[in-house]
Amino acid sequence: MSYVAPAIKDKFETLSIDLKNNILARNVELHNIYDLMNVLEQIVKEGEEEEQNQTP
Repeated sequence: MSYVAPAIKDKFETLSIDLKNNILARNVELHNIYDLMNVLEQIVKEGEEEEQNQTP
């Protein structure tokens, strides 16, 4: 189960519902802004890899 620390809850809540759901589905612990940034970077990287794999 994912955890979002109260210290970054306000930043987390500014994200889109789809993005928040994607993050929470990863079962991560977000204690600070750096944890959140790392997860967001992972999501971007995965998205870029998917795009590359779909390009003929």
